[in-house]
Amino acid sequence: MQFVALAWWQAGGGGFGGLGGFLLPLMLMFGIMYFLVLLPQQRQRKKTQEMLGAIKNGDKVMTTSGIYGTINGIDGDTIILKVADNVKIRVARAAIGQVEASEDAK
Repeated sequence: MQFVALAWWQAGGGGFGGLGGFLLPLMLMFGIMYFLVLLPQQRQRKKTQEMLGAIKNGDKVMTTSGIYGTINGIDGDTIILKVADNVKIRVARAAIGQVEASEDAK
């Protein structure tokens, strides 16, 4: 009986066979990767772009390198950040990691 089952399996009678047996698991893996990796990454990127587009003078921010400061001026893709009295630095807009608070919110 085992010999008959082995011969039937070797002849291609078992499993998915052909191209469908290869493509179905591949599409399933891509679908899982999309929902677990790519979709959350796109949502995070959209959220970050909205945050960078909404910053304004007076917002307290933290840069991606950990520098805290208040936005003193916006010049296109660069921001003038006041980090202490009489100390201002120029950073890229993309270097803003998060907005802490706004002066208007107080």
